[in-house]
Amino acid sequence: MPNILVTGATGQLGNEINALSGSYPHHTFTFADRNILDLGNLCKLEDYFDANTFDAIINCAAYTAVDKAENDEELANTINHRAVSMMAKIAKKKEITLVHVSTDYVFNGQNYRPYVETDSTDPQGIYGRTKCDGENAILDVAPKNTIIIRTSWVYSSFGNNFVKTMLRLGKERDTLGVIFDQVGTPTYARDLGRVILDILPQIKNKAPEIFHYSNEGAASWYDFAKAIFELSELQCTVNPITTDQYPTPARRPHYSLLNKSKIKEMFGITIPYWRDSLDECLKEIVKIQ
Repeated sequence: MPNILVTGATGQLGNEINALSGSYPHHTFTFADRNILDLGNLCKLEDYFDANTFDAIINCAAYTAVDKAENDEELANTINHRAVSMMAKIAKKKEITLVHVSTDYVFNGQNYRPYVETDSTDPQGIYGRTKCDGENAILDVAPKNTIIIRTSWVYSSFGNNFVKTMLRLGKERDTLGVIFDQVGTPTYARDLGRVILDILPQIKNKAPEIFHYSNEGAASWYDFAKAIFELSELQCTVNPITTDQYPTPARRPHYSLLNKSKIKEMFGITIPYWRDSLDECLKEIVKIQ
């Protein structure tokens, strides 16, 4: 029975994996939040793995405050890069399978077709750069049985995210302006968590591999918001605005569609359409309210 460590246990993906864990009775799970395993404290990271034995690590922990990272580079770099490098070295030394979750922000968002895993990275902000550095650290250490999964626009019934923000604002306001010139794919964290758990036993590679995963289809944030209100039957008018009309400290990719052919072909998975998964998530939110 494999013993699996899930870091970032109180985040969206960590919570979803926890919710799914009961469907995987042949696995033993340890869910570690920052109180148990703080990736911002490198001194205690190695001690934790010396005191505990695992067969696999699913690293969901990350510094994800994209705008805040612009003024908090040291902590973002520690969590997204240096801790990941140390985790890769531990995985290599102890022969632990490692799944590391990364982001579409490693790209500059100027592509004209969905990004494939071999496309050049060019992060435009501190968050994207530190996540990219974390990826490169894994590739440099080169532990076997290791994969990096880049994803995009993650939401969940857990935590704070775009879906929950739109639901709140849709009840408070009659109209909203939402950006229409950034295009990507919303990703339901439960779908991603299920894929990670399903493919985990199949990870048998001699060197780290990068994969892309999001739900199927494409949308702008405007399309995403419209779908949230439509499926939730909220009467809120959404007006399209440009990125320039909603300035933020960190630059967002204008185009971040990910090509999922590699993960689908290698592991034989089927990926749900983003609106279908959104509908599923909205029903989960209603259940827990």
